[in-house]
Amino acid sequence: MSVFNQHKVLETNVFFLAVGILLFVIVGGLVEIVPLFSISSTIEKVGGVRPYSPLELMGRDIYIREGCYLCHSQMIRPFKDEVERYGHYSLAAESKYDHPFQWGSKRTGPDLARVGGKYTDDWLVRHFINPRDVVPESIMPGYPHLRKPLDYSDIAAKLETLRAVGVPYTDDDIKNAKTDLEEQVRSDSSDAAILKRYPKAHMGAADGNPKAISQMDALVAYVQVLGTMVDFTAVKPETIRR
Repeated sequence: MSVFNQHKVLETNVFFLAVGILLFVIVGGLVEIVPLFSISSTIEKVGGVRPYSPLELMGRDIYIREGCYLCHSQMIRPFKDEVERYGHYSLAAESKYDHPFQWGSKRTGPDLARVGGKYTDDWLVRHFINPRDVVPESIMPGYPHLRKPLDYSDIAAKLETLRAVGVPYTDDDIKNAKTDLEEQVRSDSSDAAILKRYPKAHMGAADGNPKAISQMDALVAYVQVLGTMVDFTAVKPETIRR
């Protein structure tokens, strides 16, 4: 009996075929799962990663609400071309407080994992209102409605809910949530109390009006913090795939 006929016997016998598939899945699963028991965590130990400030958290909710994730990933893959274009590849630790995380490969627009600090607040505001004012070839829709006031009456409850799923917000963070949110917009002082709880928080009113906190202020604060928490000069480099 030829090799091909032996294979035919396996394919035409339901019992042997089922057993073969089961063994294949078991072996494949063990190859992927067993190595994980030899490490204490799949999340890298890097400094600087913190929970989002109340304003950043509200901005992230707006980012998700408006569907920004449908065109912009926040995951730089460990490939040479991606690292050269966007910066250091994404670390699992950067998203450990994200619920849900914004990883993915869908990119109608550029990846935003390292966009924080790349543009000024004024540029971002103009871009969100009418993208073609700053990027003529952009196909992104405008979001002028983000100039509306931000409703943050439930911000303390948001922090408390996230704490229930593992985000390490303290009682002090929750108690001062509303005050911290307002201070982040209305103060540009390097000694602001919020910076003690949320280092590297982007301060100031993005739309230029600190008296009225807008949805635009929140979204810009979120975008401006992306990729800025970790000091990548202190991160041990790994092999980059070509």
